[in-house]
Amino acid sequence: MVSPPHEAMHRIFQHDPGLFSRVSRFLGVDIPAPVKATALPTDLTEANPVERRVDTLLRLETAGQGPYLLAVEAQGKKHPDKPASWAYYTAYLWTKYRLPTALLVVCQDHATAKWAQQPVSCGPPQLPTLTVQPLVAGPHNMPVITDPEEARADLVLASLAAITHAAEPGVDAILKALSTALRDAPEDIAKPLVEFTAQGLAKRPAKNLWRNLVAVDLSFYKSYLAEEVRAEVRSEVQAEVRAEVRAEVRSEVQAEVRAEVRNEASAESRAEDILLILEQRGLDIPEDVRSRVTHCTDPELLRRWLARAVTVPKAEEVFEDA
Repeated sequence: MVSPPHEAMHRIFQHDPGLFSRVSRFLGVDIPAPVKATALPTDLTEANPVERRVDTLLRLETAGQGPYLLAVEAQGKKHPDKPASWAYYTAYLWTKYRLPTALLVVCQDHATAKWAQQPVSCGPPQLPTLTVQPLVAGPHNMPVITDPEEARADLVLASLAAITHAAEPGVDAILKALSTALRDAPEDIAKPLVEFTAQGLAKRPAKNLWRNLVAVDLSFYKSYLAEEVRAEVRSEVQAEVRAEVRAEVRSEVQAEVRAEVRNEASAESRAEDILLILEQRGLDIPEDVRSRVTHCTDPELLRRWLARAVTVPKAEEVFEDA
């Protein structure tokens, strides 16, 4: 299954074919900048049912050395079958197009990069009929661009630097420099680089930093990254507002309950006072009178009954004015 980092590592060369010549100086070779670039079909399948597909294939033309092919492969981990596939790609492309073919492998970890750049030969040791040794771009040789001015000078290279250093400790500084540099870039230039960088970071921890930088530093850019962050912030704000509303409602309810409890306590106290006065006066208190007094919750009515309890000749008469 093709992953976002895999796509970002090779498609960025489709986006800017001239990037290869700028990357080459970090790989120990000097490739002239192309004056023309053409994207070619990536399907290398023959009539047989075996499918061979290179990640990115470009025809680059230079001013002094003529045209050549550039095959870009994104490699996420070691795979024993890959050198044979790369040998097939380069031999097939050379045969089909009759053009020199360069192979660039882009990696995101040191172990894979070290493995990919080892020469692999087919044939017996004494007869290395075909040797494959691709150029490899990875965290071991790609620049760590932490200066916004340096990033601004080559935004695509800065994006590739972030992608190849996605798992490295210095990626945070690269991302901050890139986001700062992209502030002044037109949206049509910034948009694909924001997406390439996001794809290249995939599920790594730096992805969260990039999302936040895009949402804050590049607030003009309405990408899915910015929308994800805004959705998260909106959810957090909604939760905070709901909590505040619940707190306000709780406070109001507490006040109402306190008032009710006070009234109940006051009514209970007055009911006890009424019954106590009647008892102290030696009056007989029928059960219905006692029940009516104890179940009354009207403070004003209880106050009147209390006043009458002092003088009525019979307990039943405390209710007469009710």
